[in-house]
Amino acid sequence: MNSIKEIQEEIVEEFAMFDEWMDKYEHIIELGKELPLIEEQYKTDENLIKGCQSRVWLHAEMQDDNIVFTADSDAIITKGIIALMIRTFSNQTPKDIAEANVDFIDKIGLKEHLSPTRSNGLLSMVKQIKMYAIAFSVQSNS
Repeated sequence: MNSIKEIQEEIVEEFAMFDEWMDKYEHIIELGKELPLIEEQYKTDENLIKGCQSRVWLHAEMQDDNIVFTADSDAIITKGIIALMIRTFSNQTPKDIAEANVDFIDKIGLKEHLSPTRSNGLLSMVKQIKMYAIAFSVQSNS
């Protein structure tokens, strides 16, 4: 299993292959299509990420010391963005997720090419993922 940092480096390299932002958007949309989808039973209000303009559901569960995330969104670009986050953080330990740096988001130029509301949504996704990590690490220590 690759570390969060290795996955982030892969993503940065992937996005570097595209010169045009339209191509990067296409890539994000493709990633959204490959997203491990959340089960219908988890599409609840409590799994909705607050601060996202579109609806994004995020579910987390522990599997053998790692957190596994699934998600879905009703917006095509947002679905791709959460897919990127899941690819980065799913199947990692709570400690690694909580301590992870997310500067790869700036390196691929994502924030500057998103509308302010989508950009806020992206930050909300990261915050939610880290909150799950902190909650799970507290549980496992008690």
